Amino acid sequence: MKKDGHDGEADKRLLAEKLARDVGITEEQASELINMIGTDWSSLVREARFLKDRH
Repeated sequence: MKKDGHDGEADKRLLAEKLARDVGITEEQASELINMIGTDWSSLVREARFLKDRH
């Protein structure tokens, strides 16, 4: 846990869950995108949609 009381990994996990649910990709795919792109929501959604359309 960080000094400010936030657990960055837990935050990323929640973001991955939301991205997966909203866009229709797996949580594993969402986690990989977050690790590659960061946490910018609009960028994540754009890339997740691109990924989903490829499969």
